[in-house]
Amino acid sequence: MAKRSQPVLHRLSLAESMTVLVIVGGPLIAKGIMVRRPLVVRLLQSTGLEGGAVALLQRLRRRYGPGPVMLRLPGREQAVLLSPDDVRRVLAETPEPFETDSDEKHATLAHFEPEGSLISRGRDRVARRALNDQALESGCPIHSMAPHFREIIDQEIAALLSGPDDLSWGRFKDSWFRIVRRCLFGDAAADDRDLVAMLIRLRSAGNWSFLHPKRRVLRARFLSHVAAYLHAAPPGTLGAGLARRATTRSAAESQVGQWLFAFDAAGIATFRALALIVADAGITARARNDTAPGYPFLRACLLESVRLWPTTPAILRQSARPAAWNGSTMAEGTGILIHVPFLHRDDERLPFSHRFAPDVWLRGEADAWPLIPFSGGPGECPAKNLVLLLASNLMAALLTRNICLPPGGKLDINDLPETFDHFSLTLRHQAQSPLVAQRCS
Repeated sequence: MAKRSQPVLHRLSLAESMTVLVIVGGPLIAKGIMVRRPLVVRLLQSTGLEGGAVALLQRLRRRYGPGPVMLRLPGREQAVLLSPDDVRRVLAETPEPFETDSDEKHATLAHFEPEGSLISRGRDRVARRALNDQALESGCPIHSMAPHFREIIDQEIAALLSGPDDLSWGRFKDSWFRIVRRCLFGDAAADDRDLVAMLIRLRSAGNWSFLHPKRRVLRARFLSHVAAYLHAAPPGTLGAGLARRATTRSAAESQVGQWLFAFDAAGIATFRALALIVADAGITARARNDTAPGYPFLRACLLESVRLWPTTPAILRQSARPAAWNGSTMAEGTGILIHVPFLHRDDERLPFSHRFAPDVWLRGEADAWPLIPFSGGPGECPAKNLVLLLASNLMAALLTRNICLPPGGKLDINDLPETFDHFSLTLRHQAQSPLVAQRCS
């Protein structure tokens, strides 16, 4: 009798499925999908619990092979990808047959961007994604407005560095969002903290996805506020470029909701990247000497920050129709989870998994695994190059000062934790001097 081959889509037991939900999904939900919860982030860093998700998925891969594992859930088909080849396929075949508009993502993002491109389908998605690509110049490493953006960054960083020597997350975030608002809407929006505050409240509701009712009045006020800024956006801003290209179908206000959400994550990644850079004297020297066009080393440092601590730890897709899978069939409506920390911190496959290794981005090694800090394929973040541009210019401006960890601050770039509590991080800055030590005294 011929030996029966192992199924490609292996269905886990109920106990295994519950273990995956608790160990893989639990930390992601607890710390906040849309808005991070500081106390939970601090707890996860101190306990190292997020490393358990990677270890569990490694065990499942050893037990069942590289094919996707199917969770045993009531009323829902859910696949968890374990193979880089499967990840590449799903990302490459987005949005057909693997849609970005999964049920869970729609319920979450609709709290603040009801017509965002990520939760749209068909002709609506095509129009909205095209608007994003055009306004953000997603295919261009250097945005056409880069010189103006650098002027804004230099002005805001000069103001930041004129303040106290301590550089906390709160002070950094305020400066970052002044830069973002000026790049989006012009100088009139520089001090408009209410815009971000409204979005935070909507995203906080989004943390609960299906379970929290929509704050429809607040959402309408937020989108109306964005629309007013777009209408008045001066030339030379991202908002003006967006408004000029917008149509009724493209729903420009919802796209800006996603941009502001994404820029929050970008600020977190930039602040962490700064900490990584100043944790090692050799890295600091390379960063300060990065004068090549586009700051390639600083960009690599930002990419590495997002690899180590993905700001989007779960990439979700959903099959729009039955999809053939090496002799098996994935049913229509199946949810697909790509657990990004598993790809990025898999120490069974990646020798640099837990260390700061920006050179993997400069040598092209990152593409082979794959490493996907900004997702990939047709669903890749359209703001990737813009974020890298703004972050690298900002870090270059800050590194004209001696940015350093405070006394007692410690970050071992060769053994980095699975969670980084940026809320508790405070850097220090002072004028550069050849006599200044790496760590401020």
